[in-house]
Amino acid sequence: MSRILIIDDEPAIGWSLGAIFADEGHAVETTATVEAGLEACAFAPPDAVLLDVRLPGRDGIDALPELRALAPAAPVVVMTAFGDLDTAVRAVNAGAYDYLVKPFDLDRVARTVARALADRGAAATAPADAAAPDSTLPSLVGSSPAMQEVFKKISLVSGSDLPVLLTGETGTGKDVAARAIHAHSPRRAGPFVAVSLAALAPSVVESELFGHVRGAFTGASADRAGLFELAGGGTLFLDEIGETPLDVQVKLLRALEAREIARMGSATPRPVDVRVIAATNRDLPPEVAAGTFRADLYHRLLVFPIDMPSLADRGADLRLLAAHFLARHAAGGPPRRMAEDFVSALASRPWPGNLRELKHAVEYAAVVSRGGILRAEHLPYPAEGGSAAVVAGGSAATADERLATAARSWADAALTAAADEGGLHERLLRIVEPAVLERVLAAVGGNRTAAARVLGLDRGTLRSRLDR
Repeated sequence: MSRILIIDDEPAIGWSLGAIFADEGHAVETTATVEAGLEACAFAPPDAVLLDVRLPGRDGIDALPELRALAPAAPVVVMTAFGDLDTAVRAVNAGAYDYLVKPFDLDRVARTVARALADRGAAATAPADAAAPDSTLPSLVGSSPAMQEVFKKISLVSGSDLPVLLTGETGTGKDVAARAIHAHSPRRAGPFVAVSLAALAPSVVESELFGHVRGAFTGASADRAGLFELAGGGTLFLDEIGETPLDVQVKLLRALEAREIARMGSATPRPVDVRVIAATNRDLPPEVAAGTFRADLYHRLLVFPIDMPSLADRGADLRLLAAHFLARHAAGGPPRRMAEDFVSALASRPWPGNLRELKHAVEYAAVVSRGGILRAEHLPYPAEGGSAAVVAGGSAATADERLATAARSWADAALTAAADEGGLHERLLRIVEPAVLERVLAAVGGNRTAAARVLGLDRGTLRSRLDR
């Protein structure tokens, strides 16, 4: 039996967590403030702590070092309903064992605490220096489970020097994620040098990355440092890494493994102190299999992969992202507002260009609205190849209207094909319900409690429908 301390000012959460751990045979103590939690630790050090971030009086993460000093072997699991990248980084740097975002599935919390108790002692690592990121940089925004996973991975890898491979569709924010990793790393005082390899002619990639000496090729009239040297002490971001020519891939692998480069036209190695972050929107494993991308380089870059979710997988973030882009566009001016039909129109589009397309659409609407409230009619027409979400009069069709249109078409076809057969309603549910359940569960990270709340079902009903 272990002793578990819960520090959370929400009585329902404290009661629910306490009931789970008590059923498992643990001794549980619940407090509602940091001060009471510290007193409990001093009286009888717990074996594990669950700590909320926003508490009356003191911030939970600020008190984490004191909790660790009173119970150094106890892993601390941080809980918050206000998850963002800075909170995740603060929690990890302060020595938290794990970081959970509310609403969470109680079974997941139980599994996390069980793992923490099994790892107890190994979890007691020294806190790292808190990073002070540049607030002028573009920021990662989101509260969806998919983005919370990204925040957690960035917070874990930022303090190391490991290579990072960012994957995801075009416009998902891989460049912003790379800057965030650098800004929260010990290298943040050094340069952040970014290059898109897709923007370079294959013949100049080697010279751009590694530099050249005088006479290395026609036009090389003087020695020139490459991006590896220019990024010394900092981070080199290689965007579109899949575009690297095969002959350059060999030298790139050596630079990563030996931490040295040779300028083009020279055999003299030069040491480099640089952290490499790479990004691609291409599926590299098939290219490795085809021999167009080196397997050894791919695995060297794949030390710490982070997949950036598409906007389609971040439905819960759409309003938040639009408000963020609008605030940045209107920085220095009066606050701007979005009408509900504007938000509904945003939700009706597929956004194949992801964050980049959404940002440009919000900026366009902000200009067209001429300082007023942003409405659906202010949005630009969808990009070619996108959804036909614009109807007569220029207003965007809602997702509900498009679903109703599809249902009418399906019913007409079904009635024509089998006019005498019954069970049409049951057939509709068999087709539509699994798709809705799948998307809702994906949006909440598999959390059945949250999914039931979104669907308006009790958890038992949801379970039975999933089983069916």
